[in-house]
Amino acid sequence: MITKDMIIGDVLDKYPNLADSFFAIGMHCLGCPASRGETIAEACSVHGVDVDEFLDKLNKTVG
Repeated sequence: MITKDMIIGDVLDKYPNLADSFFAIGMHCLGCPASRGETIAEACSVHGVDVDEFLDKLNKTVG
């Protein structure tokens, strides 16, 4: 299960297919150093995205 405290880089290492989900909400800098150390909650806050809705989408995608 993916949680809001997980680091984006760690999530993408395990589930590279989720990159499209991050791109879809405006997170286009997935390769930058900040995203490799940023939590999903932090990124959602910066991008004005509801973290709970986004987590629901990510977890449904990975099954």
